[in-house]
Amino acid sequence: MTAIPDPSKKGFKFSQLLYDTRYRSMTIQIIALFGILLFFGWLINNTASNLATLGKPIQFKFLGEPASYDINQRLLDYTSRDTHLRASLIGLLNTLILAFMGCITATVLGVAIGVMRLSKNWLVARVMTLYIETFRNIPVLLWIIIVFSIMIETMPTPSAFRSGEASMMLYDSIAITNRGVYVPEPLFSRSLGDWNLFGTSSLRFGISLDLVVILIILFGGIFASRKVKKNADKIQNETGMRPTTWWKRLSLIIFPVAIILWILGLYLGYPELKGFNFKGGTYMRNSLIALWVALSLYTAAFIAENVRAGIQAVSKGQSEAAHALGISSSRTMSLVILPQALRIIIPPLISQYLNLTKNSSLAIAVGYMDLTGTLMGITLNQTGRELETVLMGMAVYLAISLAISSVMNWYNNSVKLVER
Repeated sequence: MTAIPDPSKKGFKFSQLLYDTRYRSMTIQIIALFGILLFFGWLINNTASNLATLGKPIQFKFLGEPASYDINQRLLDYTSRDTHLRASLIGLLNTLILAFMGCITATVLGVAIGVMRLSKNWLVARVMTLYIETFRNIPVLLWIIIVFSIMIETMPTPSAFRSGEASMMLYDSIAITNRGVYVPEPLFSRSLGDWNLFGTSSLRFGISLDLVVILIILFGGIFASRKVKKNADKIQNETGMRPTTWWKRLSLIIFPVAIILWILGLYLGYPELKGFNFKGGTYMRNSLIALWVALSLYTAAFIAENVRAGIQAVSKGQSEAAHALGISSSRTMSLVILPQALRIIIPPLISQYLNLTKNSSLAIAVGYMDLTGTLMGITLNQTGRELETVLMGMAVYLAISLAISSVMNWYNNSVKLVER
């Protein structure tokens, strides 16, 4: 019998990059990548060359120049003599605080409205439907202007409090005026002081050591509370009986915080009418209130529909089984239905948070000085650096959006169903 020798292995040929299916897809991707990089390189180089020809080369020296304008709502110290970089930082903080307040409020309202939208009570369900259809079908800018107009036209002036035509609320602790809302300010008689970052530069940022200590104690209590919950889950899995731990978990969170507040000497600074306006307390301008209320109500309508869709996606057998065990409707919703619906609710909820954050750029319509109003508004007009300011603004909004997406995706992964 004649033995057939093994065919000799052929060497690699460049033609295989196109004709061999093992390499073709990778070759096409590499070519496309180089094409995209060349296009963007040409675009950037062409833009830089044209700007240099016009006498406006790309540079960021303007950030160190005096801003020469005031910011009406701010969390940090700022004067018109500070730099444009400092003004942009104040605007960024205003954007973040508005987005944070709006996301929290919209979530609470959206979940409540979405649940009531499915109520068996005909009147409640129809009222919630009317709310959803009304708010989500009218542009959010109109809602911002409507709420802002209501604040200006219907709220009393500070002088009305002096003449007795208006009075403060909650034992003279809150004043609602056409200029804004004044609420009590938390102060400490034995304060630990502030920690000033970056010295005296434009990026100086004072961090309250009192707040740092309180947050550390709070997160420590939450961590201990979760440990108690895990231990209760373990006992329930082993014995079938779940121990009562709510009072332990609540105590671990509340008591340590209450003790540290007492040690620091917490007291409230109340607003008082002095001269032509209120002094003291925490001041929230009417523009901030209008944006907060309008964005929250508008986004809550969309979140409510996401919640409704998530609840309806859960099998009816789940609620029927819970009712058969004697569990009330409210506890069935909170313990059985909503935890399973979260895996459907959270992905579109991320989009709503991103939309609310981006819609906060409409603040310029009512004079609230956020990132758009400072960096991409007055700073742009004063310096004429439209490309630099817009690119910086886009980069900041992109960073905020990616941060929100990362946090929510992490939470989504933590609540998703785990198969055994």
